[in-house]
Order: sequence, then structure tokens, then C-alpha cells
Amino acid sequence: MNLANTMKRLIAAIAWLVVIFTGAIPAFAFDLMQPQTWPTPFNPYDWPFTLIPVPEVATNPNGGVTYGVLLAFLFKDDQNEINSIFAPDINNNTDLGAGGTVRYFAYPSENTEWYALAGAQENIARVVDLNYSTGRQHDKWWSFEGRLFFERDPTERFFGVGNDTGFGGESNYTTEQVYVRGLFGWNIMKDLQLAAVLRPRYVRILNGAFDSIPQTSTLYPNVKGIGGGSEEYNEARLTYDDRDSIDIPRSGGLALLYGGFADRRLMSSVSYTRFGGELRHYWSFAKRFTLAAHAYLQYTPAGNETPFWSMARLGGDESLLYDQETLRGYGTGRFVDNNLAVGNVELRTRVLEANLFGTHGILELAPFLEAGRVAHKMSEDPLSNLHPVGGIGFRAIAEPFVVGYVDVGWGGEGAAIFSGINYPF
Repeated sequence: MNLANTMKRLIAAIAWLVVIFTGAIPAFAFDLMQPQTWPTPFNPYDWPFTLIPVPEVATNPNGGVTYGVLLAFLFKDDQNEINSIFAPDINNNTDLGAGGTVRYFAYPSENTEWYALAGAQENIARVVDLNYSTGRQHDKWWSFEGRLFFERDPTERFFGVGNDTGFGGESNYTTEQVYVRGLFGWNIMKDLQLAAVLRPRYVRILNGAFDSIPQTSTLYPNVKGIGGGSEEYNEARLTYDDRDSIDIPRSGGLALLYGGFADRRLMSSVSYTRFGGELRHYWSFAKRFTLAAHAYLQYTPAGNETPFWSMARLGGDESLLYDQETLRGYGTGRFVDNNLAVGNVELRTRVLEANLFGTHGILELAPFLEAGRVAHKMSEDPLSNLHPVGGIGFRAIAEPFVVGYVDVGWGGEGAAIFSGINYPF
């Protein structure tokens, strides 16, 4: 039975139960196995959106086990393409308690998108994230991205600084931070952009949510930045990007070079410099296969004052330059130090395509391999003492913008399961 028929039968069963328990017996007959014949209130073909319930199950090495359900309301334009998504969820975490998040993603055009989300858990955790981006296709001479972000994350872990930190050195803390980030890009040509990035950030380090794990302030009282701080980070960035799609790429690549600094003379509480580069490339073959590769290097030549929360962070499911790099067999920020090197490769394989109530959906499997390390000195070999990870990704795609994922990775400290929106790279 294909995915569309399975969903039709599931919705038919739910509708029939509603009829039975509410006594709302329709005055005319309809075929339960043909949703398009149902009365309008129960007919998904007549709804102004496609509703997809998504079960949530994640085992994050940092955040315990989370389970719940997300309801994705997909709204389409006149061309039958998704132009907005409303995605609230309710969940429960074994350590943080009950909670949920409200999300709204808008895609007015391929050139502009924005989102807003707000969420909370019973125990400490809070997040508000507002983001707006325009000029994404580089059709005009300028581009802009703006973001306002607040979080209180009590699941953070710190194992000490270095590539060989042991699991026995685990500690827990809460990051409370707020920042405003702006990217102002000059599109020299469609594929080439020179940009300035500004990010003032305020950070406080508080006690974490896990009483069974030592607090970072107790176990590492002398680590730089243990009390928090503030930084006015400034960066210049050069990007070459000829991918066929920003959100769901299947060919082409991206090359990025950046250099940035924070300085006490510019209202920061610390001074440091850093530079780095990122490469992504995608090769498609045999229609269903895309080989995706990613590599990243980061160095901090003047980093004696760098707080641990601004150092290179390796681990987790997202690639966000210096804020976090992907290594899906470990929790977010498992390895921390001045410098970082990582490589990732995965084979994205389309195993099923189906139209579900007018929305074209794709199921993708993606076995992956990756390895990385952090280093204290710039002279250290970036290919030595790597932490290898292998795993499998499960992705649900609604073209042209939306990717939902569940990734399962195995590293040197066991398994990790991550879920969310967008590709890891």
C-alpha cells in the first residue's frame, strides 16, 4: 500500500470516529475510502491547507528523550506550491517536562522567506527566534538577512577544552543569550557575494537542568567565560554559490571564506580574531541519487581571551559555521577548542514519491559518514585524531522549500537521534 493510500485510510478512520462520537451522521452517503467524496468539513481536498501529523521522537545526548506530535499545516499558492507552514507541536521531555513550540514559516517567493517561532518547556527552557531574509537568489545587487534570537537552553554540556576530553568530564550548564544578527551582502555577480556580518550578543552562563551531572561552574570554575559576557562580533565574508537550489540542492556547490573579530575597544568584554572556510558540493546521478559533501576549517590565531561559548564547537546535527559544526554521533558542542576541522558526506536517495492531497512529497534515505576534530594550536594536523561517525538519515521533502529530517548517528560514545527542519548542510 503506497503512502497516499495509507494516509487516506488513516484520515477515513479518524473521520468515521468523529462521526460516531459526535453523532454528526451526514444526510447523504459518501465513500470512506475516497476522501474527495466526503462532506466539506471532513474532505481534505476542500481544506485550504494540507494537514500532516508528524510524530516526534528524539534521543539527544544532551537533552534526554523527547516525544510528542507536530501538526504541520501546509498552505499553497495558485501554482500549487507551498508558500507558508504553520507547525505547532506539543511534547514531553524526560528531564525538562512538558512543553511545545509554535512555528510559522513563510515563503512569499524564492527570493524572500521569513519565520517566527516561540517555545518553552516546563523546566527552564525558553526560545524566541525571528528571522527575515531577502535577495536570496542574488538577482539584485544587494541581499539582507536579519535575525533576533533569544534562548535559555538548560541542556548544554561542557567536557573541557580539547580534542581528547573524556566522557567522565561531563558538566551541565544553561546558556542564556540574546543577539541581533545582520548580514548585508553586495552581489558582485549572481554567484559571487561579498558581505558584512554584524552580531552584538549578550551571554550569561547559569546552572543547568540536570542535577545528576556536575554544574560547569563547579567543575570548571576557571574556564574563560564561565560568568558569561558580551561581544560585538564583526565579520567580512566572501561566498561563491552556484547551487541549483538553496534549500534542496542537487547539483553545484558553495565556497565560503570569512574573517572576523571581537574587540574590547568596540564594546566587547573580550578580544579575539578568527577566520575559516567552508565547502559544499552536490552531484546527482541516476535521477534518484545525490551525493552531498561538506568540509569546514576554522582557526583562531588570537584567541587567548576567547570564552568557551565562543570557541569552535563540534557535535550535533546542524552546520552553522563557528556556532556549531555537524557531527551526528555526539551532542551539540561535544568538542570545544580554538580550531576545528570536519568533513561530512551522505548519499541522499529518493525512495518514494507521492502526491498527498495535492502536495508532492518525497521520502529520502541518506546513509552518511563524517569525521572531525578540534585543536588548540594552529600547527596541529587537521587530519589526525579524528572522531568518526556513521549513520542514516530519514527525510521527508515537500518541494521546493521544505525538508523535515530524523538522523541517527553512531559515534565513539554511542548513538544519537536528531530531528528538525532543513538539511544538516
